[in-house]
Amino acid sequence: MQSINAGSFVFMLKLKMSKIAAIFLFFIIIIPLHTAFAAVDKIKVVATITPLADFAKQVGGDKIEVILLLPPGASPHTYEPTPKIIRAISEAKIFLKIGTGLEFWADRIIKTASAKISIVDSSAGVDLIKDTRHSHHSGHNNHGNADPHIWLDPLICMEIIKKIETALSKADPLNALYYRKNAAAYCDKLRKLDKEIADKTKLFRNREYVTFHSAWNYFSRRYGLKVAAVIEEGPGKEPSPRHIKKIMEELKRFNTRVIFAEPQFSPKIAETIAREAGAQVLFLDPIGGQKDKETYIEMMQYNLAIMAKALK
Repeated sequence: MQSINAGSFVFMLKLKMSKIAAIFLFFIIIIPLHTAFAAVDKIKVVATITPLADFAKQVGGDKIEVILLLPPGASPHTYEPTPKIIRAISEAKIFLKIGTGLEFWADRIIKTASAKISIVDSSAGVDLIKDTRHSHHSGHNNHGNADPHIWLDPLICMEIIKKIETALSKADPLNALYYRKNAAAYCDKLRKLDKEIADKTKLFRNREYVTFHSAWNYFSRRYGLKVAAVIEEGPGKEPSPRHIKKIMEELKRFNTRVIFAEPQFSPKIAETIAREAGAQVLFLDPIGGQKDKETYIEMMQYNLAIMAKALK
């Protein structure tokens, strides 16, 4: 009887060990597979510029994979996509662009991409500022006679966030509530940013300033500032002697002692004019993506601090 019990005990022990081994093997196989499938299931979203990439991450969270086209420091006016980037676009489900012709190089890529790709035009429905000066070189169309720098107005960005939420929810209905909550939470942050900027710009409202590139019209419209002059007559186009003379006159007229340059463009011309006018060159960054300006909100707070220092 004892030998039978001992045998049964050994049998049961072996049975339990085999079950434990089977369960262990199950988790070894299934968990990596689950992780792999989860990675595959992520929605690929292509964004042309850093602010759009950040907006996508804020709304999509860990449900999406964001592919940023323009590296930090690059300008959308002069960017040329590589074959690797073109392949990435062809595999994406959603393509985020500013529109108004800013990414003139993107239209031909989109035509060759998958017919299933969803195009989000951030400028659709926005109250655009006409800008006939802002024309492309090399025969490219201008921005439809509209200033494309809409993302420098935080309240317009709330409209862009809604567009992104809609596109993600359509592509991934099961996670629509997740996207909606993320979008709402981020819009709350944008409202706080808007209030922060409005409060600080009150100290220098209606002040005129000179910029190298025509990027700050939406910001100025929102917060009551004035762009007195723009050095660059068009992307990649050097100002004529006549235009430089006009800039000098505007600096003197408005008693402006600062010129705002941008890291995406060479500051040499701005520095030359500043020396002649007895002004200084400070840098505003409309694209971000670099140290201390990695997110949209960080970028805008950086620009606000520079403006406040120079204009109040």
